[in-house]
This record gives sequence, structure tokens and C-alpha cells, in this order.
Amino acid sequence: MYHEVILLIRTLPVIPLRGMVVLHGEIMHCDAGRKKTLAAIQAAAAADGVAFFCAQRDSRNEEPDSHDFYETGTVCQIRQVFRLKGEGMHMLVSGVVRAYVRAYTNKDPYFEATVCDIAEIPGDAAACIALRRRVQQYFAEYAKLTNKLTNNQRSVLNDNEDDGGYADGVAAVAVEDFVTRQAILEETNAEKRLLLLTETLYKELQVLRVDQEISQKLREEIEKNQKEHYLREKVRVIRRELGETDENEADHFRRRMEEKDMPGEVRERLRKEIARLSMLPSGSHESPMARGYIELLLDLPWLEETKDSIDLKKARRLLDKNHYGMQKVKERIIEYLAVQKLTGKPGGQILCLVGPPGVGKTSIVASIAESMGRKFVRMSLGGIRDEAEIRGHRRTYIGAMPGRVISAMRQAGAINPVLLFDEIDKLASDIRGDPASAMLEVLDSAQNFAFQDHFLELPYDLSKAMILTTANDINTIHRPLLDRMEMINVQSYLAEEKLQIAKRHLLPRQLGLHGIEKTNLRITDGQMANIIHGYTREAGVRELERVLAALCRKAACEVAGGHTRVALNAHNITGFLGQPRYREDGMRKQNEVGVVTGLAYTPMGGETISIEASVVPGNGSIQLTGQLGEVMQESGRAAMTYARAHAREWGLSPDEISTLDVHVHVPKGAVPKDGPSAGVAMAAAIISALSGTPARADIAMTGEITLRGRVLPIGGVREKSLAALRAGITRVLLPADNKKDTEEIPNSARGSIDFLFLDSLDEALSIILAQKPQKTAREDEAPYLAAGQAFVPGYPANGLPL
Repeated sequence: MYHEVILLIRTLPVIPLRGMVVLHGEIMHCDAGRKKTLAAIQAAAAADGVAFFCAQRDSRNEEPDSHDFYETGTVCQIRQVFRLKGEGMHMLVSGVVRAYVRAYTNKDPYFEATVCDIAEIPGDAAACIALRRRVQQYFAEYAKLTNKLTNNQRSVLNDNEDDGGYADGVAAVAVEDFVTRQAILEETNAEKRLLLLTETLYKELQVLRVDQEISQKLREEIEKNQKEHYLREKVRVIRRELGETDENEADHFRRRMEEKDMPGEVRERLRKEIARLSMLPSGSHESPMARGYIELLLDLPWLEETKDSIDLKKARRLLDKNHYGMQKVKERIIEYLAVQKLTGKPGGQILCLVGPPGVGKTSIVASIAESMGRKFVRMSLGGIRDEAEIRGHRRTYIGAMPGRVISAMRQAGAINPVLLFDEIDKLASDIRGDPASAMLEVLDSAQNFAFQDHFLELPYDLSKAMILTTANDINTIHRPLLDRMEMINVQSYLAEEKLQIAKRHLLPRQLGLHGIEKTNLRITDGQMANIIHGYTREAGVRELERVLAALCRKAACEVAGGHTRVALNAHNITGFLGQPRYREDGMRKQNEVGVVTGLAYTPMGGETISIEASVVPGNGSIQLTGQLGEVMQESGRAAMTYARAHAREWGLSPDEISTLDVHVHVPKGAVPKDGPSAGVAMAAAIISALSGTPARADIAMTGEITLRGRVLPIGGVREKSLAALRAGITRVLLPADNKKDTEEIPNSARGSIDFLFLDSLDEALSIILAQKPQKTAREDEAPYLAAGQAFVPGYPANGLPL
């Protein structure tokens, strides 16, 4: 293995080292505890104190064999041995000469081997000089960075003229890596050993320089913190002497900032704003603005969120418990929650609950929040005209505030609340901006993950919030805003539904609010139905709850006066609530000329309306009264034109009509009315008046008409049909295209109504008018046609009905 000149061969005890290497000329302390090692030390001490020290390849091996040792080691002189507590020993040894094992002669009770000393091989003189200078340069920097050697100790090392010995001395001080030390020990060539040492010192210096930089930065940071701590303590003492509180406003904000979870960008902005606030003089006009901004950043939820607990069965139970009926609405909400549960994100578009006031739109959203375990925040958008109400004011203005969206998130305290934008159809716009346009970003899932508020000036994530809206009328909603929402119609309550809601929810709540036990006041279903019909006229139940509250107040007076039970009857209901304020317009008792029953839809539900037409001498004009809107007036004029075009079919000539004026009036003139659905009723009233033919009183009708006599579909079929039924009318004329809408009518009501579906106005008139007058013109005379009008479908060329 080695070809150096062999100096000495001898048999010595072997002392294995774990994770250590003793170099030539090095003095080292080491401990021993294994039995064989202790036996080898005792054997060496009993002789001349010389032993062979070699490194163990795997330091984790507790019971090594001879092949587990490096062949090259160091013959060392054991100078001192100290016994430790227990069976261990501590030694002070010095490396004498390199050696290698020729053979192991004994393994028990300790390792013993025949070892050969190894002679040094000098390298190239010039190369050794160059390498030695480089080692001296690196070693000097190493000693300066580590402070391990004094200048005198370094001078002693440098005075060693033997290149190999100098390399061993420097390595003993500067090289700590076990593998590298073994490589230096095994290298017998002085030049190669210096080269290996140069490379090792260079790498070590690189690490030391980086470590020095890190230490310097850490030291500077610690000194800075200590300085700040000292100054703050000094300021605190001064404040205490002045009688002020220990913690100033800036310190309070800093403490809150450290305790709160937030993104790095927000934390950095907050740190700058707090520093700016601490620099402002007391009484500065900028202080309130800076303080308000810092408090907003600290109050807003950035990473805080509530844990969802979506249970569809629980959601169904909550919806059924809090809301009676509304099955389609509940089903759509359950679908919405199911998607949310599976994806973890709000599914589909933003939901908009559309319906008349008081039908439970807001309470439905509150039930959604409760079923999910999320926080619920409601914002009313009614009457907002300024865009800054949504996006906030810029902080350049005195009194600037964040917008309602950010304020709602601040109120929620979590980034995933249920946000309700109430009355979104009431948004308005003026010269200050268009708040509806500002809402576009809020309701767009592709944009609201980085919502920009002018006051906040930082992007805010709204994508985790579940956003819902409510409206009474979709016709007033901004079109692009409407496109971002899915409409869910919340219909008005039927009388039967109001009765159940009053029994299950309204009356128990009012009894509790007024301190009345259930046994003190009892209202039968018949009495409750009379209260609903006589004292309320609404789509929802708010007015009904107010009426029940008034009834409970009267009952409370009776109970407080000593009565244990209040029995209601028709007499004391009138005494408590006064005379009924409303009455249903019943069916007309007889057929009348020029009077028909139409059907109207209002936010309070459906109603029957009488449409009257009278004929007076004139010049063929039509007059429309009853506070009719533009669309309804156009329906009246279209009906008049149709009557002129088909006059001969009803026993009239166009010349006669041109000498008559028609006046159409819709009673309840103080109530505005509009819409196209009165076209059929107006045409029937006009033709009945012109022809003198009575119109049937047992029929109600609705439908839009065209100049050609077609009957077009309309809306509100459910409400209109129920209004006819309440008035005692069981035959209803509807456009044929509305046949599918009758499925929305409850089965109990649908079975009581005889629906007649129409395609043309002629079909309607043949049913509405009690009898049809004979045609006055000659059989071969063509019918009178308006300018540009073709013959009406369903009639032959001679104008007679098929």
C-alpha cells in the first residue's frame, strides 16, 4: 500500500476513535468508555504509554471489528489519564508519527496490531513555497474571523520550516471535518497536503464570511431593538412622570398588529402608517384620518374565517321551520348549498330573490347563514346615489370613509360571511356617479377576489363571501347588473298560507312580546281568515303582524284588568280593530252592457278590476280615464282600432262609429294602473258598449291583444287567478300560451277554476258577450278593414265566422 521508507515496525495496543482524528504533532483530549478501549489504554500505560490511535469508519457502531478501522492512523504518546465517574477515562495524548497497520495480532481483550511508521515525502520546493504563502494568507484571515489563536501562537506555527509539519499544525487548528482530517493524515506528500489544506481553508473561509455577515446583521438588529427598547422605556418613564398612560396610541396599534394575522403587504402598509401617525404632532388635522385608516386595517378580516358546517338536512329543517310554503325557493337554495358543500365555493351566479315586500326574502338569507354556521351581514342599498357609498371616498378628503362593502366585511369579522345586498333595485344614479356600475365588480366572481375600495387602497378578497341580493322589481335593475345574477321569484302568499304563517309564527311571537299566555287569547281559523281579508291587503305578512300586535295590545289590557281569557267574536274584533278596512269586490250580480271584469297584478298580489265603457255622440274618438299608464292607454287605443275594423260583425257600420265617442274608465281612479294585460277586457267592454250587448258577469279575463286580434301571454297568472276565485268568479279567460303557468296555482284552487285558453280575441268575445248581434251588412259585402290590414285569420273573405 505505502512505498515510503519504513522507519520502525512495532506491535502496539489499538485505540479506536469515533468522529475524531489525531494528526501528527497534535495534542488532543479524548474520552474512552468501551471495554476494549479501556483495556488497550491500561495495557499502553503499563508499558511505555505509546499506542496506535486510528479512526472508526462508522461512529455509530458500538461493537466494531478490525475491518471497521482506517488503516492509517497516528502513533501517540499518552501523557495523562484521568478516571471519570463510572468506568470511563479521560486522556491527554500527543501525535508522534504517522503509521499504518500491517496486521492485527490480537482482538481480545483489546485490539493489538503490528504498525509501521511512515516517512514524509517532500514535494517540489517552489510549489511548496507558493502553497505555504497561500495557506498563511488564508490561515491569518481564518484566525482573525474565529479568534482561535493569538498572534504569538500563529507565529510559532509559521516558524515551523518543515512544510509537512506546518500543514499538520495548521490543519490541527483550522480543520474540523472528520473526513477531511483523515484525508490530510493519509497524505504523505507535503506538497499535496498543502494543496488539500489550501482548498479546505478556502471553502471554510467562504462559509465563515457568510456566517460573519449573518452575525453582523443579527448583531445590528439586536442592537437596534435594544436601542428602541431603551428609548421606549425612557419615554415610558417620562410619560409616567407626566401622569400619562404607559402605552401610547402607536404602541397600542403595534401590539394589535403583532397579534393579528394578515398578508405581508398589509402588514408593511400598516407599519408605515403607524410610524407616520407617531410622527404627527398632537392636534394635527391628519391624525383622525390616519387613525381611522389604521383602525380599519386592524379591524378588517384578512385571513380569519369561520368553518363551514353545511348539513342539507339541517338546512331543510331550518327553512321549513322559519318559512311556510315557498317550496321552489327552498329547493333552489338547497341546490345552492349542495354545490357549496362539494366545491367549497359559492356555486353558479349570485342569487337574487325577487318578490313583493314582506314575503320573507331577508329572513330566508338569514336562515342560509344559520344553516352554514357563517356570519350574516345585511346592507340596504335603497336610495344610494353616490358611487362612493359602494367604493368609499379617497383619503385626500376630510371625513373620508370606506364604502359599504368594506364596512360590511369589517362588521362580519370573517372573510367568508353571508352578505345580503338588500333592495338592489332601489339603486339610483346622479351627477355623483352610478353606484350600480360600482356593484358590477362586487357581483362578478372573476373580479371580486381583488376588490378595490378608494379608502382602503389595497386589494381585498371578496371571493370567499357568499353574496345574495333582494329586489322587488327586476325592471328597475341595471341591465349589466341583472346579467350577473340568477333570479329566484319569491311569490306573494296565498290567503291559506297567510293563515298558517299567522298561526305558526306571527301570533306566537306577538303573544310573547306582549306578555300574554296562549291560554289568555284564542283565535279560531275562521276569525283569523276574516282578519286577513278585512284588515290587510298585501302580498306579504307585515301588515298582518301589525294588526295582530294591535289585537294583542287590546287583549293585554283585558288580561291586566283581571280577565283570565279573552274570547274573540265578530263583535269584539270590530271593537278592538275597528270596522274592516278592505272588502273583496265580489262578482257582479247581473250581466251589464259595457262592463267587464278584468284581472290585475300588484305588489300586494292579484286583484279584480271593473272596466267600464260608455258610448256618447261625438266624432269617433276614445277617452281613457282612471289614472292609466302609457302602456295601458295604448292597449285601449288598440282595442278601439280593432272594434272599428270589425264593426260590421257586431251589427254596426263604420259610419255609425265615426259619430260616436267611447269613454273607457277603470275605477279606483286614485290608484295608478299600467300594463298591457287589460287589452282583452278593454276590447270586450268597448264592443259590448258599441253593440249594446251585455257582457257576462261570471267571467274574469286577462291578456294582451294585437291589432290583428291575437291574444298574447301575460304575467302574474297565479295571483290573478286566485283574485278571481276570491271574488267568487270561477271562469277565467287566459291566453293559450299561459296554460303552462297554471301549474303554479295550488291544486286546491286550480280544481275550483274553469280556465278557458284563447288564441284570438274573437274567441274571447264569443264567450264574454252574452249574445252576438246579427251582421247588418249584405252577405256579399266585404268587411271594413283598417288601412293596410289583411283579413283576420279564422274568417273567410266574406267576413262571416267559420
